[in-house]
Amino acid sequence: MRIVVVVLLAMNALFLIWSQGWLDRVLGLPAESGREPHRLAAQAHPERIQPLAASAAVALAQRSCLALGPLEGDAALAAAQAALKAVGAEAQVRSEEQPGVWVIATNKLADPDYRARKEATYKQMRLNYEPLEGLPAEQPAFVLSRHASQAEASAAAAALDRRGLKGLRVLALTAPQTRHTLIIAQADGLLASRLQASRNAALGAGFKACSAAPGASAASS
Repeated sequence: MRIVVVVLLAMNALFLIWSQGWLDRVLGLPAESGREPHRLAAQAHPERIQPLAASAAVALAQRSCLALGPLEGDAALAAAQAALKAVGAEAQVRSEEQPGVWVIATNKLADPDYRARKEATYKQMRLNYEPLEGLPAEQPAFVLSRHASQAEASAAAAALDRRGLKGLRVLALTAPQTRHTLIIAQADGLLASRLQASRNAALGAGFKACSAAPGASAASS
């Protein structure tokens, strides 16, 4: 009889130890395997689910093409992409290389008489000219022509030099740059609302409606 009591006490002690999870690593059988409380904790809570309002459902169903740009340079593109990521949006990138502008300009024409003589010469040779703008340090001066590359401008300046026009300079008026446009081809109404409400300066004037999705040349961000 004593043996039976000792065995029962031992079995109860072992069960207690196992039920507390102290033997999980030894036996490989978790004490809570039958109840799986982690699944209970992860279950959905229907009382927390809120049905969408009719207006929100309609907004989700709407799709539109939105475009932002042009963005001047890679830094502006990166900032705009970061702003989009902050509102949970992604966009395709359409890039376009913009050539620079080089001009053939005269030397500075600070002396009024010298400037008048230059004007008379250009009129006599039937050359178009205009005041130089955009480069304050190089003014006052006249611009005789504009070109899409420095080599083209240098060749034109050499041709004018052979015609007897001296004191001409080739100046970079605008440096070459890449312009980017961000396209969201299928934006739903809720995303469009978030973009409209964003006050991030990187998004500039904001997205505008575009008439079509980007072409095959557009690269995904």
